[in-house]
Amino acid sequence: MFDYFETFTNILLNKGKASHHQFDGWSLEERNPDAIKSWMPIWEWFYRYYFRVETDGWHHMPQSGKMLIVGSHNGGLASPDTSMFMYDWFRRFGYDRLIYGLMHPAAWKSPIFAIPGSMVGAVIAHPKMAIAALQRDASVLVYPGGAEDLFRPYYMRDRIHFAGRKGFIKLALREEVPIVPIISYGAHDTLIVLADFYDQVRQVHEWGFPWKLDLDTGVFPIYLGLPWGLGIGPLPNFPLPIQIHTRVCAPIVFERYGRDAALCRDYVNDCYEKVCFHMQLELDSLILSVRASS
Repeated sequence: MFDYFETFTNILLNKGKASHHQFDGWSLEERNPDAIKSWMPIWEWFYRYYFRVETDGWHHMPQSGKMLIVGSHNGGLASPDTSMFMYDWFRRFGYDRLIYGLMHPAAWKSPIFAIPGSMVGAVIAHPKMAIAALQRDASVLVYPGGAEDLFRPYYMRDRIHFAGRKGFIKLALREEVPIVPIISYGAHDTLIVLADFYDQVRQVHEWGFPWKLDLDTGVFPIYLGLPWGLGIGPLPNFPLPIQIHTRVCAPIVFERYGRDAALCRDYVNDCYEKVCFHMQLELDSLILSVRASS
């Protein structure tokens, strides 16, 4: 495994010397197949031995062409089901089939996330980058719920929570691509989010409390998990070794596409509700099947 860390480090150092690009998420050119290959053995170990992933539904994934892959975010900043999905993708489709993931703008302010993220295919979560990727016939992975989904309270762990964000619907309609939902069960048990105190912290900050929100993600969770024991704020976490189950759902195709459809508020709302309803049904079904077999 250390050989692969060395490979990744060498790629990183050479890339930094050869390019003036600052890994800010605004380029599709930072994706590096060699870097992805260097991560695969590490992801494989977590996949097989740490999270003991079980997955199904991959027959639903189109074998070619562009699509918008829509997921529910889980497990704090570690987001273990994301890396496990990417491992599944690359072992099935190889490294040449293009896929880009939209990553929260705040993450690009930290080299810990920005540099390795960009090299495995992350770009900044902005419509311009999503459109650019789709126009290259690439697939785009998006988690509409963002940080609010990542750190949703533990009692909501079995709920699809997109926080009312509908930009992904407008994107799919405008670019005329199907939505392929992906869901997981278990990943949100890798930490226990007690509550989100963002509104309270924001209010205290506005009153003059010297709390800098430079990496403002819109959440301020209190959670139980590794390595802190009690995590205060959107701190990086190390996920607990909980088994993860993932599923690729059947593609969702809407009745109408195009710019006019994307500009119709009522139609966008209907499409949003359709996706949320479909994904919740799939998640409920997955949970029932897992519990029945345990």
